[in-house]
Amino acid sequence: MSASTPQVLRPDRKKHRIGYNIAGLVAFVLMAFPVYWLVISSLRPNAEIRSYDQTLWPSSITFDNFSRAINQPNFGTAIESSLIVCGVAVLGGMLLATIAAFAIGRFRFRGRKFFMIVLLVVQLLPPTAMLIPIYIQLNDLGGLNEYWGVIVIYLVSTLPFATWMIRGFVINIPPELEESAMVDGCSRMGAFWRVTFPLLAPGLAAASIFSLITAWNEYLLAYVVLQDNDKYTLNVWLMNFTTSRGIDYGALMAASTMIAIPVVAFFLLVQKYMATGLTSGAVKG
Repeated sequence: MSASTPQVLRPDRKKHRIGYNIAGLVAFVLMAFPVYWLVISSLRPNAEIRSYDQTLWPSSITFDNFSRAINQPNFGTAIESSLIVCGVAVLGGMLLATIAAFAIGRFRFRGRKFFMIVLLVVQLLPPTAMLIPIYIQLNDLGGLNEYWGVIVIYLVSTLPFATWMIRGFVINIPPELEESAMVDGCSRMGAFWRVTFPLLAPGLAAASIFSLITAWNEYLLAYVVLQDNDKYTLNVWLMNFTTSRGIDYGALMAASTMIAIPVVAFFLLVQKYMATGLTSGAVKG
């Protein structure tokens, strides 16, 4: 048979492929529809949002909801707070996770396996389950109503998974590359920063998007720790749309849409590295 002859699928395989395609399409619709409804609701007039007769497309499009959201008090300070808290937490977490992952992946030491198990066990514990101990400790340390208090919580809550993910990528980088750099005169840390660290870009991208999404979407801990309106992060700031007179659904949907834009933009920038990092870190370990 010629190599150029097209492959003919058997009827049973063709049916399976059609079934998988339909299942994938249904899953996509189920996941995408809430996002679609969020964006469409942000463009609907408020009267239409409160109407019982809902349609998939608004009868008229308005940007008044975005105007009311932007003009809401403390919008600028909420953006600043979210950028400071999430930016520092992600950068600090990636630095510590990379160093810890390199140590676990490259060196053999007593308690290494136990430490890796502890990382997984800690990741299984939701931070909200430890809310009271965290609050007491931050109160004793003077971290309540301070940015660094929230930063520490976010950093610690994402550090175990990020370490585990980057560690899976470290062990796939041949140690001979570092040894060659050390033969040429680099120190151990010099070989790491000049040779290994650039090759960890896909793993760092995958871990950073996870850490950013976790920190950016968190609400309860920020609400408990930060007590001043001018220090609230964006998710806590959304409470301003719920008042004793009711909920401004249009402005709330518009604000939620704007809040999602930075994470989506960051994901689009690192998506190719993220896919590579997820697959490479899962090959062996």
